[in-house]
Amino acid sequence: MNIVTLLPFIVLIGAMFLMTRSAKKKQQQAAQMRDHMTPGTGIRTIGGMYATVKEVHDDSVLLEVAPGVHAVYAKNAIGAVLEDDEYNRIVHGAESESDTPVVPDDASSLTGSDEPGEPVSDDSRIDLGKKDAADEAPEAADAEPKKTDGESGAK
Repeated sequence: MNIVTLLPFIVLIGAMFLMTRSAKKKQQQAAQMRDHMTPGTGIRTIGGMYATVKEVHDDSVLLEVAPGVHAVYAKNAIGAVLEDDEYNRIVHGAESESDTPVVPDDASSLTGSDEPGEPVSDDSRIDLGKKDAADEAPEAADAEPKKTDGESGAK
């Protein structure tokens, strides 16, 4: 056989090997993450529900989904183990104070003036008034009437 005919098969086998290797690595990381769950840790299930771990068993986890409401989930149903800051930000809406930018309540800090009623002076003013119709009438009388679709310029 020729090397050219074997080359696609070699490339295909190499790609399959690399894909299975990365999938195995992801499975090992997920299993390691699930093994590091401890009571009190915030988690997200694969269905998108956020809860707190109460008890960890061999293949299952007891989760507190709301105050006083508990549910048993399989360890494989845990999508992510969250850090305390991230869990509190998502579930309770608590923002960390160091990352929050300060945003003013009004636009006075953006204009640069300290007075709230002081207008910004600009020399180029725009005329928003209507023009008088009598001024435009002589121009319209001199112009030819517009042609419709049925009329043509040829006679």
